[in-house]
Amino acid sequence: MSRIWQFWVCAFGVFFAAAQAQAGTITAYTALEEDEIAAYVEAAKEAMPDVDVKVLRLSTGDLGARILAEASNPQHDVIWGWAVTNMMDQRILELLEPYKVKGGDKLGEQFKAADDKWFAVTGYMAAFCANNERIKEKGLPMPKDWNDLLDPKFKGEVVMPNPVSSGTGYLQIVGILQKMGNEAGWKFLKELDANVAQYIKSGSRPCKAARAGEYAVGASLAFAAIQAVEEGFPVTMVIPAGGAGYELEASGLMASSKNKDDAKKFLDWTLSAGASKLYGKYKEIVTTEGYEPPESAQKAGLPKDVSSVLLPIDFGKSAKERSAILERWQKEIGR
Repeated sequence: MSRIWQFWVCAFGVFFAAAQAQAGTITAYTALEEDEIAAYVEAAKEAMPDVDVKVLRLSTGDLGARILAEASNPQHDVIWGWAVTNMMDQRILELLEPYKVKGGDKLGEQFKAADDKWFAVTGYMAAFCANNERIKEKGLPMPKDWNDLLDPKFKGEVVMPNPVSSGTGYLQIVGILQKMGNEAGWKFLKELDANVAQYIKSGSRPCKAARAGEYAVGASLAFAAIQAVEEGFPVTMVIPAGGAGYELEASGLMASSKNKDDAKKFLDWTLSAGASKLYGKYKEIVTTEGYEPPESAQKAGLPKDVSSVLLPIDFGKSAKERSAILERWQKEIGR
């Protein structure tokens, strides 16, 4: 249960006491990281003092299992910031109600569902965290792409996320399979497995392990690498030269919500200017119109136009094949 993080967002002070007594309450299920959840909810509290937001946080795979287990009696009002590949599961879509979020007309068509059941304001992409000191100590070449990690010199020096529980892990595999083709991609993954020391449940932890010097390379997400660079760790962010797999973080309204007015108000807020200002602190992909990455992220190696390094991912295909891909991964590679 340590993966579950719940908290109540309450207004403070006597000024809000009366409002809190009549406040609406919504529950959001999310796979966002804990530190960003805290920042977003604090800002939402200031913008909507009459709405209490209860948040349940689980990893991407565990959240899907939770939602499906509760399908006959959902316990939440909104899905917030969850991998769109998972959101596009037909069983999940059947639980959602179409809603035209305020400001959604300014999102690109690829960032929202045609039937308005989901929209995505943020996303994340694959990147390596390469520990400069360990690479030098071990006499390893600085990797530039996935193929470089097949070098026998990297045996036991690579750590990756487990795709069954981690959305980052799944997007990495999907990126490889869609770029290389199915059979060539699986052949590559098996060859890469020979050099992988372990598969970690979280998408950010491989980077944390690499920045701590435990491994030379942590296949992780770009934001974790940017954060490591900004915090002064001896890390180089490497965006795969052949293109990075990525995922969008989708949000949607539960048809079963008993407080849809406040749930809609919250969803509207996630696309507001106030919310958008926060996303660059935690995300490498922000879909709002005119957004540019912070200067610090660009100094760490993130291009101004992030779309220039992204693979052309077919999310519909990714969603449709998800169960089969994970089943094969567990059978042929998982450990």
